[in-house]
Order: sequence, then C-alpha cells, then structure tokens
Amino acid sequence: MSGSDMLQYENRFRSEGYTMICGADEAGRGPFAGPVCAAAVIFPEGKIIEGVNDSKKLSEKKREKLFDTIREEALAYHIAWASVEEIEELNILEAAMLAMKRAVEGLPLTADFAMIDGNKTPALSVPCAAIVDGDALSHSIAAASILAKVSRDRLMREYAVRYPQYGFEKHKGYGTKQHCEMILEYGPCEIHRRSFLKKLYARYGKPVP
Repeated sequence: MSGSDMLQYENRFRSEGYTMICGADEAGRGPFAGPVCAAAVIFPEGKIIEGVNDSKKLSEKKREKLFDTIREEALAYHIAWASVEEIEELNILEAAMLAMKRAVEGLPLTADFAMIDGNKTPALSVPCAAIVDGDALSHSIAAASILAKVSRDRLMREYAVRYPQYGFEKHKGYGTKQHCEMILEYGPCEIHRRSFLKKLYARYGKPVP
C-alpha cells in the first residue's frame, strides 16, 4: 500500500473535524510469557515516514531503525504496558485494552480521536474507532505497532539475561518448540502467564506448577 493510501483513515477523520488523531496498537497478546505492550502515536497532518508498515511485516533491524525515526517525527507518542499479573487477572484481551487505554491517555498531547487496531476499542474518554487490520491500513497505527513491538522485544531480551534457560532473546516468549521444551524442563518462571500454559501441561496430564 502506498504512503498516501496509508493516510486514508487519518484523512477521513480529519474531514470530520478532528485534528489530534492518534493511532494505537499492541504487541504481545500471543506469547506464553511477558507483559503486553501498547503504543499510541500522533503525527503532524500529512506526515509519512517511508517504510512504516505493520510491524509483523518488517525485519527486526528495520523496526529498530524506524523506532527512533517515529519518536523523532511524531508530534507525540506514549508506550504503556499491562503486566503479567493483570493479564492473569483480567484475561489477555482486556489486558491489551487496558494497555492501549494507558497508551492513549498517557500521550503528552491530548488526542481528540483515537484509531484502534482490531475490532474492539478500550474505554476511552475521546471518540474512537476500531479498524480491523489497521496496522496495515493506517500510518499512525502501523507506527504504533512498531513502537510497541520494539519496546516489548527489548524487554524480553532483558528478561533473557535474568532467565537465560528459556531463550527469551530468540522467541520473545512465544510458544515455540524450544520454549515449550524449556518450560517443561525448568518449569515456569515469574514472567510466564500460567493460564497460557494449561494446554501445554495438559498434554502430559499434569497441572501447571
């Protein structure tokens, strides 16, 4: 999708009178370990950063480079989290909504409209819209997806130093074959989402430790 096409939603909402439009997305709903991260970004009208796209379609090296550019070029951005404890207490969907709410409400400039990736919006005090596949359709949401993904990956690399036996630097907490083998060998650590491990342990007729 061309750069101008990636502004279709931004332009639509600007035509309705909104001026401080943010895009918000999260990273980390699927992993077996670690918090969920969300980001919100507001750009100047018409701003396009070349290469910004859905973070899942970009290499790690490209995301890292764009991370700095997005922060430099944005009018405002904010990165927020929902903890493993909150994921376990609320469920992953509600925790992701909480992280996105924190990201939008934590912006140093107040947004007057929020575009949220997916089919559900958090409880915000400003008007908002859910945009399915928004990280591939909106420049602002795509930029937010990059900020969230890079921030979370960096945190998981830090956890890899603290818990070297799990290989978090490689799989970032996702349920890869290697990660599952390490969980079964060493048991879960404090950053594992125990509710996510029930099926893994059930295969062996065991409760989650």
